[in-house]
Amino acid sequence: MRFRPLALAMFVPLVAFSCKIPVQITPAPAAASAAEVAVTGASVMIGVGDIAVCGTDGDERTAKLVDSVLRADSAAKVNDEVFTLGDNAYPDGSASNFALCFAPSWGDSNKRIMKKIHPAPGNHEHQSVGAAPYYQYFGSHAGSSKKGYYSYDVGEWHVIVINSEIVINGAFSDAERKAQEDWLRTELKGSQKLCTLAYWHHPRFSSGWHGDDVSLHPIWQLLYDGGVDLILNGHDHEYERFLPQNPLGVADSAKGMAEYVVGTGGGDLRGFRTNLSANSAARVQGYFGVLKLTLGKAEWRAAFLDVSGRVWDPSGGTCHQQPAAAPGK
Repeated sequence: MRFRPLALAMFVPLVAFSCKIPVQITPAPAAASAAEVAVTGASVMIGVGDIAVCGTDGDERTAKLVDSVLRADSAAKVNDEVFTLGDNAYPDGSASNFALCFAPSWGDSNKRIMKKIHPAPGNHEHQSVGAAPYYQYFGSHAGSSKKGYYSYDVGEWHVIVINSEIVINGAFSDAERKAQEDWLRTELKGSQKLCTLAYWHHPRFSSGWHGDDVSLHPIWQLLYDGGVDLILNGHDHEYERFLPQNPLGVADSAKGMAEYVVGTGGGDLRGFRTNLSANSAARVQGYFGVLKLTLGKAEWRAAFLDVSGRVWDPSGGTCHQQPAAAPGK
């Protein structure tokens, strides 16, 4: 088991909670068209982390945005799915938090979200014993309640959902950590898709309040060795995009994984540290919004969509593996 020194473990939370970073509103971008993130014939994934808080309207606004995208996709016959990046219901992921906070917004039966949702758990879900209300609320959509990690396919892509609480939460055993890592190795070897993305709650790299978390290094190493293309995380309540990099944080255009941190689903918004993490390529703070991905056969496009309808930071790339050339080419 990996331990942090007791003095450090006690000191870090005090610093975090007493030195909350103020939000500096990012200037709005120039007008950008949603067409900039389109890929012909691609599937769509849309989602965010850090979502439902009673008594505020951030989650209602992101839910409305997601539902509008799903309805537009349905009319255009586009295949789409919804993801969440943990901390789905505040403050402690209790049954009442899900019923009173999440259900009226993202869980609204008049919206299409719950039919498409693939959640990940976060630390706030685990403030309730075993994250039991989370698993009860999402049912089979959340994977096994003993694990919380699972996988699925979206068009030409394989998608892996990891339970980062197993990695960092001392309530989990070494055996449970090893079981998730063994499962992940099998997933990476078994997929027949050219492109793969993985998502979970706690980011390995972040310029936000929580910052980098080296405890995620083993997971990053497995994903890097397995040829994964994209990483999505929440936990820090702003938007940040990282250039492709390796598990040590070194820029790597050949095998590196692009990381998006998007914790702007409705929880209280936060700012960035002045000492930015290496390879941080784009940052947005002070806006609720979601990440939209369009996933093609061997490429992707992405953008942050805020609840006012603006398109921020259009980006994209190609997968590490590419389709085999036709005979004679």
